[in-house]
Amino acid sequence: MKHDYQLTAVARTALGKGASRRLRRANERVAAIIYGGSAEPQPIAIDKPAFYKALEEEAFFSSIVNIDIDGKKEQVVIRDLQRHPYKELITHADFMRVDATHELTITVPLHFAGDEECKGVREQDGVLHVLANDVEVSCLPADLPEYLEVNVANMELGDTLHLSDIPMPKGVTVVALTHGEDHDTGIVTITHPDRGTDDAEGEGEPSSDVQRTEADNGGEGEQV
Repeated sequence: MKHDYQLTAVARTALGKGASRRLRRANERVAAIIYGGSAEPQPIAIDKPAFYKALEEEAFFSSIVNIDIDGKKEQVVIRDLQRHPYKELITHADFMRVDATHELTITVPLHFAGDEECKGVREQDGVLHVLANDVEVSCLPADLPEYLEVNVANMELGDTLHLSDIPMPKGVTVVALTHGEDHDTGIVTITHPDRGTDDAEGEGEPSSDVQRTEADNGGEGEQV
């Protein structure tokens, strides 16, 4: 189901470190910028409660976001978050404008279904290793999926699924596959517990028990 994210913001005229500190002390809004398209970059301050609530959802990082800036509507995707070095605070956010007629490139999460019924795990004592938690895709804004689902129920011991095995919605392309077959890397594999992922595209730690292991994605979907 598509999420409808609506945020409210005001134009930010006072810039610089001092202005940013005052904004954080007020604790009502988060400094941000919108860039891209034919318009000039627009510094804004987003209402904090709705923004923080949206950040709790995985889908926010792969969705079109509607921002109302002093009554003017912008459609954007989030591109980057800057966090306080030790406090649980967002100090700045970057958004990129989207154009309904132009494709955008964005990272979307992978969801793995059927792991509890997976033949290679349940019947063959294998270990399911997730090698990638997300994938970079290109598509028109209207075709943007919140996630891509990969069913692993029929995988057997020794099987590896690659980028080319992901069921793709109409109009969506995996960016890596446009660079050739050499970029068709593994996304999930089933190995014997004492063999790790040596037979797959990447390395994993051996496991003594049947379990599901995941690769580290390096962040909370912030790189989009």
